[in-house]
Amino acid sequence: MDYQGTISRGVRTPIIRQGDDLVKIACDCLIEASKQGGYPIQNKDVYCITEAVLGRAQGNYATIDQIAKDVASKFGDNTVGLILPIFSRNRFGKVLQGISKGVKKLIVQLAYPSDEVGNSFVSVEEMMEKGVNPYVDVFTAEQFYALFGDVKHTFTGVDYIEFYQRIGNCQIILANNPCEILKHTKYVINADIHTRKRTKAMLEKAGAELVVSLDQLMTQSVDGSGFNAQFGLLGSNLATEDSVKLFPRDAQKFVDDVQKQLLQRTGALVEVMVYGDGAFKDPVGGIWELADPVCSPAFTSGLVGKPNEIKLKYIADNDLKHLSGEQAISAMKQAIASKESDLVGNNKSLGTTPRQLTDLLASLADLTSGSGDKGTPFVLVQNYFKNYAM
Repeated sequence: MDYQGTISRGVRTPIIRQGDDLVKIACDCLIEASKQGGYPIQNKDVYCITEAVLGRAQGNYATIDQIAKDVASKFGDNTVGLILPIFSRNRFGKVLQGISKGVKKLIVQLAYPSDEVGNSFVSVEEMMEKGVNPYVDVFTAEQFYALFGDVKHTFTGVDYIEFYQRIGNCQIILANNPCEILKHTKYVINADIHTRKRTKAMLEKAGAELVVSLDQLMTQSVDGSGFNAQFGLLGSNLATEDSVKLFPRDAQKFVDDVQKQLLQRTGALVEVMVYGDGAFKDPVGGIWELADPVCSPAFTSGLVGKPNEIKLKYIADNDLKHLSGEQAISAMKQAIASKESDLVGNNKSLGTTPRQLTDLLASLADLTSGSGDKGTPFVLVQNYFKNYAM
């Protein structure tokens, strides 16, 4: 029996700077890591490269002033409502400053008790105790403080109502119905991530004059800035005191080039993907990690699709319950080898995870690289496509 299953290896890199040849660096680092670690680079390995280093190498940055100019070009002197942003200094602080600077007057509508990805400043239990109906009740900041008192974020200790009010120089309301903002202005920026298309459609149907989602800001260069034609400001992160790093562009060409160079240099056909946030939820804080618009903006063709797996413990407890030892192993391998090409709806696949391969791999890579000082923005995943029968 082959006792080695999936292996996830963090790969260290030099400090990546704007203008660096990231294709060459990615290949050099993987080859050197494999020599140092004593493991071969193999066909169907998956090489995961974080979006942060790709955006940095591209110089894909935008300043507060450049964001402000783009916003001003779309909204002019109209009062603007900014609705449903996530609560994050890293993800949204500088974006809010840019938007605020680009409008004459800004009203910010926050969701409660938590934002779209689970950042919370009051608990559901507190809300229930106060008799609050989150579907209909609307609050000013002052009313919310009077009702709940301390509303600091569980992990960061930040009062996001006060923080956003101060850096955005804006009026704050708290409401979960996107159309509440239309009582204040018909000109809206909807800052939600995964529900943005639905929110925009609701607002337009309810009579909004202009609705611009974050993926429609910074879609082209402004005064020499970076940009992202597909995602705009979505997926951006704090870079400096006056700028953000945008989600990388041209990522498909990058992963294809890395795959081609690795094949030339190692003889192995390695699948390559760019990854951002993983898609998992913290069970204590309730935070869903996925603040990027997608887990992976680009990947090579071998990563298209979902797993098609049978559930070993289901088969062991049912079809093979009368077998043990080598007989059970042999029968399990045969069951895997003879499985149907599409197990959707089949009891043999009950309890498996039918998510996109790239979402699963991005989550694995994100947890491996971490978000701090590990220094491994590249991750090699080996044996991912091997199963018990191989």
